Amino acid sequence: MIVIAAILLGAVFGVVLARKRGGKTADTIQYAIASALSFGVVAMIATVLIDRLAG
Repeated sequence: MIVIAAILLGAVFGVVLARKRGGKTADTIQYAIASALSFGVVAMIATVLIDRLAG
């Protein structure tokens, strides 16, 4: 659940960042995907660490 939320948050962050920098549609999509993947990987690592340390 945390990973899904992080992916969505990353995509929104990427879109906002690309628009702020004046990017076109392709730039916006690229930023959204790259940010979503980055946020997702970080959330996955955090989820695994939390599971390992709590269990």
